[in-house]
Amino acid sequence: MAETKKKINYSEAWGEARELIYQYRYRLLLGAGLMIFNRLVGLILPASSKYVIDEVIVKQRHDLLLPLAVVGGAATIAQAITSFALSQVLGVAAQRAITEMRKQIMEQMLRLPTRYFDSMKSGKLIARVMNDAEGVRNLVGTGVVQLIGGIMTALIALGVLFYLNWHLTSITILVLATFGGGIAYAFQKLRPMFRERNEIYSDITGRLAESIGGIRTVKAYTAEKREELVFARGAHKLLRNVAKSMTAVSGTMASTTVIVGVIGVLMILIGGGSVLRGEMTIGDLFMYVFFTGLVAMPLIDIASIGTQITEAFAGLDRIREIRQMTTEDAGDENRASLHEIKGEITFEGVSFEYTENTPVLKNVSFRAPAGTTTALVGSSGSGKSTLIGLVMNFNRPQQGRVSIDGHDLSTIKLKDYRQHLGVVMQDNFLFDGTISENIKFANPHATQADIEEVSRIAHCRDFIEEFEKKYDTVIGERGIKLSGGQRQRIAIARAILANPKILILDEATSSLDSESEAMIQDGLRTLRQGRTTFVIAHRLSTIRSADQILVLEGGEIVERGTHEELLTLNGRYRQLYDKQYKFERDRFINPGEDFTPEPEEVERPKPSQAAM
Repeated sequence: MAETKKKINYSEAWGEARELIYQYRYRLLLGAGLMIFNRLVGLILPASSKYVIDEVIVKQRHDLLLPLAVVGGAATIAQAITSFALSQVLGVAAQRAITEMRKQIMEQMLRLPTRYFDSMKSGKLIARVMNDAEGVRNLVGTGVVQLIGGIMTALIALGVLFYLNWHLTSITILVLATFGGGIAYAFQKLRPMFRERNEIYSDITGRLAESIGGIRTVKAYTAEKREELVFARGAHKLLRNVAKSMTAVSGTMASTTVIVGVIGVLMILIGGGSVLRGEMTIGDLFMYVFFTGLVAMPLIDIASIGTQITEAFAGLDRIREIRQMTTEDAGDENRASLHEIKGEITFEGVSFEYTENTPVLKNVSFRAPAGTTTALVGSSGSGKSTLIGLVMNFNRPQQGRVSIDGHDLSTIKLKDYRQHLGVVMQDNFLFDGTISENIKFANPHATQADIEEVSRIAHCRDFIEEFEKKYDTVIGERGIKLSGGQRQRIAIARAILANPKILILDEATSSLDSESEAMIQDGLRTLRQGRTTFVIAHRLSTIRSADQILVLEGGEIVERGTHEELLTLNGRYRQLYDKQYKFERDRFINPGEDFTPEPEEVERPKPSQAAM
C-alpha cells in the first residue's frame, strides 16, 4: 500500500477553489450577508450586560429592564432565524456543488484511456468520485462564510475592547498573536497528514473491493486469514495517521484552552484592578469578558474550519490531477465525423509498446476487407489482445497507422467510430441488474421483441424462460447467479443487439462446453454475416471458416492465410494445430476405456488455450 507521498499543489488547488467559489458567488454573497447580520445581532446580548449591571442593578433603573429583555429576546430570535436560513442557503449550495463535482469527475474519468484504469485500483477511483468531492462543502458551504463571519466578529469585538480598556486589550492581542502563529504552524503539519489519510483510505477501499469481488478465489485457497491480515495492516496504518492527526488537532484545541485561561487571568488582574481604581465600571468588566469571548471563539472556529478547508484543498488537488489528464477523445472537435462505414480495417506498418523500448507489436501490416473474418492465433503474449485493442481504438500506434475504409483512425471522432463496434470478450462484464437490462446495454432503445429475438439467436432464450421472472431476473454482481456459459450467451445476445459493422470476438466461446458451443456457433455465423469480424480463437471450429488467419509470434505476423493454406505450409500454425489435436485426443481417449471418436471429431479437433 506504500506510495510516494505527494505534496499538495496549493497554488493550483486554490485555482480550483477560486473557480468553484466564483461559480456559487451569488449564494455565497447571500450567505455572507446573512452571516454579517447574524453576527451583528449576536453582539446585542453581550453589549446589554453593561446596561443591566450599571443601569438596572447599580442605579436601580427598573424601567430599562423590560426594554432590554425585549431587545435581547428579539436579537436571539433574529439570530436563530438567520442561522436557519444560512444553513439552508449554503447547505443546498454545498450539496449542489458536491453533486456537480462528482458528475464532472465521473465524466472526466470515463473519458480517460483504458491504461489509466489498468494501473489504478477501483477503490481509489471510487474514493476520488465520492470522498474527495465531499470537501467542497467546506468551500461553498458554511466553512468559508463562517470563517469570514468569525473574523468580522473578532474585529468588531476588538474595537469594543480597545474602547473599554486599551491597555488590557494590547496585552491580549499579543497573546492571541502568539496563538495565531501556533495555529499556522499546526496547519502546516496537518495538511500532509490529511492528504496521506485519503490515500491510505483509497488503498484500503481498493483492496477491500478486490477481496470481496474475488471472495470465491479467497475461499478456494483458504486465504481468508491472509486477506484479513492485509486489511488489518491497512486499517492500522489508517489508525496511526488518524491518531497522529487527532493528537495534533487536540494539541491545537488544548492550546486554545490555555490561551483563554491566560486571557481570563489577565482580566482578573488588570480588569479587576481597573474597576478598583475607577477606570472601569463593573458593567464594563462584564461586557469586556463577553466581548473577549467573541474574539476568542472565532479563533477556535478558525482551528476547526481551517482543518476542514485544508482537507478540501487536499481533495481538490487530487481532483485537479484527474481533470488535467488527457482524455482519449481529446481533440475530437477537430476530427472528422464518421457516419456510415463499410468496415474495411487496414494496418500499415503498425508498431506499439506499453513500456518504452519494449515493443509489443512490430511493423504489423494487413488488410481485413469489409464483411470478412480475420482470426488471430499465437502463443500467450504474442500481441493478439494488443492488436485487438488497436482495432477498438483503446490505444494508438507509436508508428504506422490503423485505418477504417481508408481513413486514419487518429483523424476520426472516437465516439463515431466506436458506435460501429460490437464486442464479446473472454471475461464479459455483466451488471447487477436484470437480464433484459444487460442485453439492452448495447441498445437502450431496443424493444422487448428485439431482446427476445437476439436471445433466440444467441441460444439463451431457453434458459431465460426457465427463470421465474424470465427477462426480469436479477443476475447479481458480474452476473454471478448465472453459469459461465449463460453469461457468455447473454454477452453474445448483447453484441447481436448492437448490430455492429465491426465485431470483436475475444475467445467468445471459451466459457462454453461442447454442447453450448455447438448451439452458439450457428448464432455467431449469423452474427458475422456482412460484418468485419476479428476473432481471437480458442477453438478451431471458429478459425476454420475465417477468411484469413494471422499467426502472431513476438509481436510480428509470421504466417497468414486460410486454414487449409496454413496447414499446407507446415509452419507455426501446423505446430499449434497438431499440438491442440493431440491435446483433444488425449483428453477424450482415456486409457482403459473402449472409446473411439467419431470421424467428425477427428476431422475437427479443438485447440487448447495454450495455443493462443
